[in-house]
Amino acid sequence: MDKDLPTPESESGAIPAARVEGDEVDSHFAARVRSAVAWRWGTQVAAQIITWTSTFLVVRLLDPTDYGLFAMSQVVVTALAFLNGQSFATSIVQTDRLDNRRIGQVFGLLLTFAVLLAAVQLIAAPYAAQFFDEPVIADMLRLQALIFLTIPFIALPQEWLGRQLQFRKAGQVNMMSAVVGAVTALVLAWMGWGVWALVYSGISIFVSRAVGLMWAAKLWVRPIFNPSGAWDLFTFGGTLTLCQLFWMIQSQSDIVIAGRALSTYDLGLYSQALFLTLIVTARFIPPINEVALAAYSELNRAKKPLAHYFLKTARLVMMVSAPIYIGLTLTAENAILVLMGEKWVELIPIFQGLTIVMPAFALQLICSPVTNAMGRPKVHLFTNICGAILFPCVFLWGVSDGAMGLVYGWWIAAPVLCAITLAVTLPRIGVSLWSLAHALAPIALGCAVMAVLVLIAQSLVSIPSPLGALVFHAGFGAAAYAATFWFGYRAIVRETWGMIRNREATPAASAAI
Repeated sequence: MDKDLPTPESESGAIPAARVEGDEVDSHFAARVRSAVAWRWGTQVAAQIITWTSTFLVVRLLDPTDYGLFAMSQVVVTALAFLNGQSFATSIVQTDRLDNRRIGQVFGLLLTFAVLLAAVQLIAAPYAAQFFDEPVIADMLRLQALIFLTIPFIALPQEWLGRQLQFRKAGQVNMMSAVVGAVTALVLAWMGWGVWALVYSGISIFVSRAVGLMWAAKLWVRPIFNPSGAWDLFTFGGTLTLCQLFWMIQSQSDIVIAGRALSTYDLGLYSQALFLTLIVTARFIPPINEVALAAYSELNRAKKPLAHYFLKTARLVMMVSAPIYIGLTLTAENAILVLMGEKWVELIPIFQGLTIVMPAFALQLICSPVTNAMGRPKVHLFTNICGAILFPCVFLWGVSDGAMGLVYGWWIAAPVLCAITLAVTLPRIGVSLWSLAHALAPIALGCAVMAVLVLIAQSLVSIPSPLGALVFHAGFGAAAYAATFWFGYRAIVRETWGMIRNREATPAASAAI
């Protein structure tokens, strides 16, 4: 790294791992990773609490039709977003050669993409409105084109801070932008702005994040539009951009297909059910993946094997996400009634059907950072191509049964894609399927015990109040899950608690992610 680049210290105060040897390297590295996870994931949780609070207040002020219109506009925004250059900024995290010129070249590329995408969306707006047969979509998309102009000022400082494992400042900015977006949505919805409350809320989040991250990173470099000497960055970023293209096809195919086949009302029900279901995978796993990519990349540059770290990450993520989703499956009816009210009662079976398959989707999502850090983004590209073929096919098959038909598609596609991803990822990082199953077995047992006991409690104890039933069953299920670990896998509990407290509970925990 050139001496003219800023070199901020890690959030934990640890010296860079390259300056120490042996066990000291592992100790300092583990402390830095724990600090990064704590700040990135912790601030994400706080930001989501703010967003949830706003969402569940706003949803009572808006109608399903508003969310259906917003989902239609988001199809276009997301379809273009795969070219926003974020993947090229990610190359800053993975590369072992970095200086001001190379960062400036990435910045120049980001600015080029931003201007082009904003222009394309302005041109495409009326055609999208014609496709969905909703004239208001054109005006929404014209305004949302502003989002693309903020991306360079978000992506560059965010990835720079990520390379340094400095997630405290980025997390604080994310919390600030969540507050801005939540207040904007709530105020405008209260004033009767309808779907425009959602549009302006999204724009306010992006603008505030751009301002905050640029100020936090203080990465003041001039854009360079000459690509000479940075082709390795562009090749890596280009492969990840293709990954984003196929991910966009996978993730938006249900809305595109349903947008033509379902009513706006039914689409609004499905889109909100999917939004609620993906809160864990879309909001909490990406922060973990950001830290994991930075940590895996540093380990890979130090020529360390990644198998042990991947298993730790998989167990940590699934230990949190799996019981949440199984718990939501068991308490879906009361959860929706309490959080969203009676007018969303038709959303319950859709939401319940989606939650049951999400643990497989979560496991599949955490695989890409490890192979990307090894400089093998083509593995991620292959799995995304598979997803881009599989998901549209099952949605086309299921849409004739309405929103629940899309849920049936999820039941097929998510487990199959998870199996494909594990089959191509595990051999490359030296992890056997048995090792992964052994690491996740306690979680599967804990979820099974929780499900059985909650179902028994629901059949024996009748609580008329939805809030009372939700609190009782959720608390009972959490206690059952915790008791399974405490009495059956106490060593895992102690190790995890040691990680949280920044202490070494066991020798194996010292380098856990």
